[in-house]
Amino acid sequence: MVRILGAFLAVLIALLILFLLGSTFLISSDLIRSDLYEKYRNEKSFLYRIESGATVHIRDEGNRAGPPMVLLHGAYASVHAWEPWVEELGDEFRLISFDLPGHGLTGAIPDADYSRENMSRTLDQIMQLMKLDRAVIVGHSMGGSVALQYALDHPEKIRGLVLIGSSGMRRTTDENIPSSFGIADVSWLQPITRYVTPRFMIEAALRDSVADPDNFVTKDMVERYWELIRMTGSREALLQRQNLRLAAEPLEARLGEITIPTLLIWGANDKLVPLSHGVRMNGAIFNSRLLAYPNIGHLPMQEAPAKTAAEARAFATELAAD
Repeated sequence: MVRILGAFLAVLIALLILFLLGSTFLISSDLIRSDLYEKYRNEKSFLYRIESGATVHIRDEGNRAGPPMVLLHGAYASVHAWEPWVEELGDEFRLISFDLPGHGLTGAIPDADYSRENMSRTLDQIMQLMKLDRAVIVGHSMGGSVALQYALDHPEKIRGLVLIGSSGMRRTTDENIPSSFGIADVSWLQPITRYVTPRFMIEAALRDSVADPDNFVTKDMVERYWELIRMTGSREALLQRQNLRLAAEPLEARLGEITIPTLLIWGANDKLVPLSHGVRMNGAIFNSRLLAYPNIGHLPMQEAPAKTAAEARAFATELAAD
């Protein structure tokens, strides 16, 4: 009986896969970098091949004579996540953002190493390229865990940390992420998601990321995420990164080693990295302060750009005065 049920389930799964792969409605073709670069670059964008061999999309914006901030985006995102902050802070600060390996217009990299440690090494190569001895490092979500790793690797190069809805803490068994994100953790579905990346799934994930989706998620935003994720090689890269993330040890146990001044910014309605993680992170980092915003989700720098940027400005100005 068990064998029969197992065979029946296998047939159902096989039929589902065939249906999905055979559906022109769901299959999403790859897009080439050159076309996407022309569409999603701005006047400050450039591509640069760093020491590792990766060709990285970088933006160097704002006041070139001002104190530098390096901005690290979250998973599935790109430098575009920081455009509201560039508008708010560009008068005073030099704002350097880049698409992390596997993301945005950087996309897949030659060594296929999408670990947190290699992203820290990539950050260090960007710091050297830009001739930055020290900078305020800002990280959102996955970018926050990269910033934390960099703080452990190169504390002497960081003036201060700003962590927004940051990864790095261990997720407890009773914490569930929205199904629009959890699907990437299902190993047997991954070969399907390499080809089947419907636009409605991207829209659902974006809506789950914010507190007020009706007034935040736009068609252009969905289009940008959907297209950049489909750049040739990027979907394989994102799946590889996801598997590395699941296998990696959280940074929580090492946060006590960090003594760099740290500002934590969190949305009280964050469904992906709940505020409880921010509370625990604030307790683990010696020299940190936590700000929580009501009616804000996982993207505070985009949902409330004026408020969050003002806090970052005050924090960085205070550091410069010390």
